[in-house]
Amino acid sequence: MGNFSREPGLLLPALPLEFTYARGRAVGLSRRAFEHLITTGALDRIGRGLYRKTDAPLADLGLIAIAIRAPQATLCLGTALSRYGLSDEIPAAPDIALPRGTRPPKIGMPVRWHYFGATTFDIGREELDLDGQIKIGLYSPERSIIDAFRNRATEGNEQAVIALRRWVTRRGSQPSRLLAMAEHWPRTLPQLRKTLEILL
Repeated sequence: MGNFSREPGLLLPALPLEFTYARGRAVGLSRRAFEHLITTGALDRIGRGLYRKTDAPLADLGLIAIAIRAPQATLCLGTALSRYGLSDEIPAAPDIALPRGTRPPKIGMPVRWHYFGATTFDIGREELDLDGQIKIGLYSPERSIIDAFRNRATEGNEQAVIALRRWVTRRGSQPSRLLAMAEHWPRTLPQLRKTLEILL
């Protein structure tokens, strides 16, 4: 019993800040060791089969759980726009895009899942560092504006127009770059171009 209390802690350095149950088992943690580490405060359970070291830096645990469960998950629409200061609305649940046909993971928190075409999914996709080890996708300001126009029927026209207006007034914004990206969505391009002409 004496060795047991020390052994689980000795295995933790071999693991990243966040890890799955399967990964912990792979380095030698038993089910009993998991329970011991949680009870003694060395580990937190952040989701079903997901664990995080308690000495890890502060981070958004919900987004971390999503990123681990769905590596292609990407912050989009209202969530992305608010991060860029292009919207004052902070969604009650994060807007997360997945490639169409992908099954969303089981996450113990509200999420607004959106499904975008696989052929255009990576256009404008960047990465947001969550804690130094885990990253989640984040659409660029330009892609987020295009998506707001593409989804006006469900997200509202006002959000798209406000985001575009704010973006246009920012130093370094390049309307030609925005329009070039929008060419990947021919049905959205005319309305976006028309609104941009009015704002300029």
